[in-house]
This record gives sequence, structure tokens and C-alpha cells, in this order.
Amino acid sequence: MRLDDYRQSDNVGDQRGQSFGGLGGGGGGLGMILALVGSRFGIGGVIVVVLGAMLFGFNPFGGGGSGVVSPQQQTEVGHNVATKACNVDAASSFSCKVLASAEDVWAPIFQQSGQRLTPAALIFYGGQGSSGCGAAQSAMGPFYCPTDKRIYLDTGFFNELQTRFGASGDFAQAYVIAHEFGHHIQDQLGTLGSVHDRQQAAGEAQANALQVRVELQADCYAGVYAANAKTPQGQPVMEPGDVEEGLKAASAIGDDTLQRSAGRTPVPDSFTHGTSAERVAWLRRGLESGDPGKCDTFSGSIG
Repeated sequence: MRLDDYRQSDNVGDQRGQSFGGLGGGGGGLGMILALVGSRFGIGGVIVVVLGAMLFGFNPFGGGGSGVVSPQQQTEVGHNVATKACNVDAASSFSCKVLASAEDVWAPIFQQSGQRLTPAALIFYGGQGSSGCGAAQSAMGPFYCPTDKRIYLDTGFFNELQTRFGASGDFAQAYVIAHEFGHHIQDQLGTLGSVHDRQQAAGEAQANALQVRVELQADCYAGVYAANAKTPQGQPVMEPGDVEEGLKAASAIGDDTLQRSAGRTPVPDSFTHGTSAERVAWLRRGLESGDPGKCDTFSGSIG
């Protein structure tokens, strides 16, 4: 991706090097997240918050951790913080540039429909951290918290993406961030809230099926981002081979593929993110169309 000379976003905070072990007492951090977000967003919110774990096959119920962050402990975001946080290492700098690029892609799309994009902040953490939805743990992978409108990322996850899932390359990493930004777009458009209401009245299998449509739409939005992203000179940021990197990543994290790799027979009613073929298809749709209007996963078949 041609992002070397792109600006770094100022909507960045950093929790790396901070200690969160004393927050909230015992009981396990992720359990408190599920209770918090479940009460606000139902099963849809829970799945979005543990997106990294569900998306990439980690056990979201393993380990303990810290508790819930209070409003007074919300991580500071702004230019001075971002300048330092974005230059910790190459992965941080790249992530900040992807975020800035996503802001620049989605702001005019919102303007065209008479709306205003409220940017999502990116919060770096290392090992463990705290979000508006509760504790953050590296085993969860990247996730979007609807409560505070922030994306949480431990950049060490990029190594896991390459070594465990064979998804290497800069667009494979950008795809992860763009997918999370896609959830922020859904949140702003009211999609997450609408799905939550429908899930509350549905059974488990139906709620899971609705969540699959949420995740596939975020994949499509990630493709829309990539199709529209330009360098400061007006050239496409995508380079030869980038599309293949993203499609390979999408294929590696389909529910059916993850369940088979875990030695299980795929159970479609348990899917929450879609099959490998579906994820590839919807990412490709966004990449080829560049039009968020083509990302309606809620009408008709998703196959």
C-alpha cells in the first residue's frame, strides 16, 4: 500500500506501558465486558466487542484480567498523544496512517448524503488495557467498542495474523483496521442499534445469522475503503498484490475454516461472521464497486 507519505491521524490514544491490573476488582475482565455490553447492546454488541476473538479463532473466555474502566480513566486522545503513540514503531505508524486514510475516505461519503462523520479514535494497548466496554486483552484481538466509539488494537496481533493465519502483507493488516472502522460506520448509521433490537426478539440461531450480516457488511465497507483510498498525490494506495493479501486474510478467518482448523465439524447455526467464501465475496464486492450502497447484506441472500 502506498501510505509511506500519508499523514498520521490525531484521533489516537495510547495505553501501552500502563497498568490496569487494579481496575474493577476480581471476576475476570472479559466476563465484565460481556455483562456491560450485553446489557446495552445485547448479543450483537457482545459479539462486536469480542470481534477479534470471534473473528480470529481465539478463546474469548480464557484467562482472567482486569475489570471495568471508569469514565475518569478514559484514555486521552489528541495531537500530542498521537505524535508520540504513532511513532513507537513501524506497526503503530502504519496503523495511524490507515486510520487517517479511512477518515479521509469516509468523510466525503457521509457528506454526499448530507451527514457528518464523527471519527473513531484508535487506542493502542499492549497485553491488556481498558475500554469503555471494560477490559481489553491481547487474546481478544482488535475490537470496536460502541460505548466509547473507539477501536482498540494491540499491534502484536499483526504477527499472529501472519504466523497463525498465513495472512501477510500490509493490506491484510489494513483490512483488520478497516473492518473495525466499518463497525464504526454501522454504529453511526444506526445499523448496530437496529440489529440489536431485532436480535433481542430472535432466537440464538436467528441472532447469529443477523450478526453474520453485520460482519459481512463490515467486510464490504473495508473493501469500499480500499477502493477509494488515495495518496496525497491522488494515486490509489492499493498496489499490485494488495487485493490478494486482503482476500487471503478474509478466507483464512471464515467461520467454517476456523471451526475445521480447530478440529470441529462446521455448524452453520453457530456462525457469527460468515463462511470463508462469503467473507471473500463481500470484501471483493466493496473492492470492485467502491460503493457502500452495494454493501446491503440485510436484503436477500448473502451467499
